[in-house]
Amino acid sequence: MTEKQQDTILVGNKPPMSYVLAIITAFSSGNISDITLKARGQAITTAVDVAEIARSRFIKDLKVKKIAIGTAEMPPREGENKSRMVSTIEITLAK
Repeated sequence: MTEKQQDTILVGNKPPMSYVLAIITAFSSGNISDITLKARGQAITTAVDVAEIARSRFIKDLKVKKIAIGTAEMPPREGENKSRMVSTIEITLAK
């Protein structure tokens, strides 16, 4: 009996190809069926690029299973007195 595993990749400031490589590595390890890319703020565009590059160029049978968007409240930066709202996205890819 194989249990469906899920993996999460947090997308930040690295180049998109390093996240694509993480997706390919995770799926080739064998026991993972879903991968979720999580990003917020400026990294959202990178996360979308990563999903599309992985899907179109590397893993042809990869499907976008679910996309969840939201807003997270971030604590104020040093010198600021108000907390700020930051957009978030979660893209779930399934093989």
